[in-house]
Amino acid sequence: MVGCTLYSALDLVDGYYQLLMRACDVPLTAVSTPSGMLWEWLVMPQGLSNEPTMFNRLVTQLFRPHRAYAQTYFDNIFVHSRAEHGKSDVENHVEHLRAVLECMRTNKLYGNLDKCIFGAEEIPFLGCFIGKRGLRADPAKVKVIVEWPVPKNQKDLRKWLGLANYLHKYSANYAEMARPLSNLLKKDAPWCWEVEHDEAFQAVKESLLRAPILALPGPDRPFSVVCDASDFAIGCALLQADAEGRERVIAFESRQLKAAEKNYPVHDKELLAMKYALVKFRVYLLGSKPFVIYTDHASLRTAAQSPRLSQRMARWLSFFAEYNFEVKYKPGRLNVVVDALSRRLNYELAHVKTVTSSVLDLIRIAYAHDDMCVALLRALGSEEFKNSAKELSRRLRASLNRYTLDGGLLYYSTDPEDAPRVVVPHDEDLKPMAP
Repeated sequence: MVGCTLYSALDLVDGYYQLLMRACDVPLTAVSTPSGMLWEWLVMPQGLSNEPTMFNRLVTQLFRPHRAYAQTYFDNIFVHSRAEHGKSDVENHVEHLRAVLECMRTNKLYGNLDKCIFGAEEIPFLGCFIGKRGLRADPAKVKVIVEWPVPKNQKDLRKWLGLANYLHKYSANYAEMARPLSNLLKKDAPWCWEVEHDEAFQAVKESLLRAPILALPGPDRPFSVVCDASDFAIGCALLQADAEGRERVIAFESRQLKAAEKNYPVHDKELLAMKYALVKFRVYLLGSKPFVIYTDHASLRTAAQSPRLSQRMARWLSFFAEYNFEVKYKPGRLNVVVDALSRRLNYELAHVKTVTSSVLDLIRIAYAHDDMCVALLRALGSEEFKNSAKELSRRLRASLNRYTLDGGLLYYSTDPEDAPRVVVPHDEDLKPMAP
């Protein structure tokens, strides 16, 4: 959706009731009434355990050809357009809407006109608002949080924190600010509302009230990550430069340290913050272009070169090997996520350390010890061999068109529209590299 300027939101009316039951399953839905009659459902009733999965899978498959400009989530369809291919955003949006509505007509899906929005610059999107400027919190939810009175007991505080946690991705260092309030919810903790709790209560409100508009991630520009750790919490932010070169925040993430993690040395806490960032932003960072991680802990530059690694650090470094990133040290006085909406972050680099992954090299070497991979490499590397493919099994010959060879690596794809996946050979040395 990045770069789009026009949006529409379609809502399917009575979603589950638009799906017909199979004839053999209709008797299973029979309901006995006091009169002795049996009533059977001809459409999918509410309450079936596999109902949400089946409905979501159906809608996703039906609109799969239109996913370049239309995303679905259960009974919601979001259409987005931009000016491209010599046409204005309005012209493209009309074409996209026409294609989506034609798909609905063909498959007999009906929309609720009262809940549909057409050709808007901003639309509600899964609990927030999305538009050409980015992603922002729902003002109605923020208003409820800001106007919430001071909690009188743990039950009230738990309700308020539940609402605030829903919007935590819009707030930097949320976990650290909410720590005094979370401590009141611990088991056997006495209820005593003091000054520090009131200050934390107001700080969280103020943070959400000033929540920035988050940028939408673009696949063509590299990401950067800022992470930090304290004695009580870890936090990180995912950033990306926009078309004007300004660093903008895509998401904030933070959490409080567990009891055992509070005993970690500073070095391990900072490394834990880095691992936490990679886990939270995995969908953006794994397999993407090389990205940068900024940290204010200089010793992380040599983490992989330590002669003595604990089992915990060995596991973390093995996990890091999946990613292609560069660690850049930034002094603590500069390790602050500034207003990413108004100016570019100015990073003063003291040291630079490149972390490279050897997993792909290990995979290339391990191909030689896997008979199936050897046969595939020969088949894809020689057009003459590919035509005969005598050494391949019947199953491999049938699916040979799904394999490709690039840079000495085998790739497999089940759908031409999906990104291909690296084929990993059967090798014992590669098992420890798994996360």
